[in-house]
Amino acid sequence: MAAGTLIPRALADGAPQKSEGMNYAPQGKPNPVVKPGEFVFAAARLDHGHIYGMCNGLLEAGATLKWVYDPDPKKTEAFRAKFPQAQAARSIDEVLADPGVRLVAAAAVTSERGPFGCQVMEAGKDYFSDKAPFTTMAQLDQAKAVVARTGRKYMVYYSERLHNESAMFATDLVQKGAIGRVIQVVCLAPHRLSKASRPDWFFQREKFGGILCDIGSHQFEQFLAYTGSSDATISHAAVGNFANPDHPEFEDFGEACLVGNSGALNYVRVDWFTPDGLSSWGDGRTFILGAKGTIELRKYLDIARDAAGDHLYIADEKGERHLSVAGKVGYRFFGEFILDCLNRTENAMTQAHAFKAAELCLRAQSMAQRVT
Repeated sequence: MAAGTLIPRALADGAPQKSEGMNYAPQGKPNPVVKPGEFVFAAARLDHGHIYGMCNGLLEAGATLKWVYDPDPKKTEAFRAKFPQAQAARSIDEVLADPGVRLVAAAAVTSERGPFGCQVMEAGKDYFSDKAPFTTMAQLDQAKAVVARTGRKYMVYYSERLHNESAMFATDLVQKGAIGRVIQVVCLAPHRLSKASRPDWFFQREKFGGILCDIGSHQFEQFLAYTGSSDATISHAAVGNFANPDHPEFEDFGEACLVGNSGALNYVRVDWFTPDGLSSWGDGRTFILGAKGTIELRKYLDIARDAAGDHLYIADEKGERHLSVAGKVGYRFFGEFILDCLNRTENAMTQAHAFKAAELCLRAQSMAQRVT
């Protein structure tokens, strides 16, 4: 197998792989919003394993997967082993020339996601990118211009909220006022490095964009969503390479502090230090402080107690509760996004929100102090 080819180990048994975040592909219950053939999409540029989760979500919402394309035929072959209905395209032009394709989902090398998305939108298709969607502000500006000119969508797979049931349930609770006005959000997002399995580009600063750009994009999106902020000021940012001297451009630790235009505060810590003994790729947690209560999310496991994820703890004026919401909330983003593409609405996520989260991670990365 070619170096850098990412194939989820759990594809054979159908369960999502939890030991490695790059291959984590959540699977939910089918909840179609369209009939077969009503919303056709293609998968392309399979450089990151997140493409499997992206496609799972779209298929469960009723989308029809018609094409797959990657320059590496081995990646295409591995993808078709999971999704045999996808025809292997001879080129990306073959995909973009198909008038029936409405959307292209892609997980390209991070630095190539923006330019590729612009190519897709210029061809008249909506675009669904893995996070982080950009590595430079120039790429973001180009995408904004193409969106404005073509009217196409540039949506982003911010999976740590959109593809996590506890995170989506917290979204509902906060929006309904369950804990009052949100004052602060703390996001802790450790990830397992799995260094031997990573492709070379993953360690090259120009290509991966930095840790606050990469993992941080999830956290800034959550902050905007939970606080209702439409913008934020970055008051502190730092990155470092503490344990990977063999890859001097790599960053294995990052942190940032934000102040939203809603008045809410945010602290983010991201790192590649998940220990080998942990059953999940990361003990991701989110803490939401409200004026009338608190919410804690233990997204992927309850350490040393429950290997299952999607735990939500809430304390408010009525008492304290633990809710295990796995299998009870679903992943509504995908169905809402499909309907947004069909109806040209913005119910799943606004374009401004997707771009603002991307902008914040780029700004934080550019101003970050290197601490090692």
